Amino acid sequence: MTIVAQLVTSFIASAGFGIIFNIPKNAIIQSGLVGMFGWILYYLLVDQGVDVVPATLFGAMLVSILSYISAKVWKTPIIIYTVSGIIPLVPGGIAYNAMRQFVENNYDLAVQLSAQAMLLAGGIAIGLMFSEVVNQIVKKVFVRK
Repeated sequence: MTIVAQLVTSFIASAGFGIIFNIPKNAIIQSGLVGMFGWILYYLLVDQGVDVVPATLFGAMLVSILSYISAKVWKTPIIIYTVSGIIPLVPGGIAYNAMRQFVENNYDLAVQLSAQAMLLAGGIAIGLMFSEVVNQIVKKVFVRK
């Protein structure tokens, strides 16, 4: 039952942010699915004992790959799917808790949480970038002009 709840909530989060970002109505379902698949990969990796930073990196890579495919299939900008799809992976709760610990003068825990939030954000950035680099290499190697 937990996996179903993860699927549903990650889809709603991604699609909901797509609505907030005013993406085209015909792309809401696809952006929700992109975010859902990225989150489910993250969730399954963490469930198998993988650290959260590499799991976030792989989730971001999957979001980027699915965004690229969706953009090609539905002839829309890739940013529509990437921004909505990456939302479930963003470490907002950890960043909030870090700031809360700073306010409560609990600096040891605050620094730990801040470092974790930065590592997760870096994992997202590297995952998106690495996937785009791979897409560009594949285009140059396999698509001959």
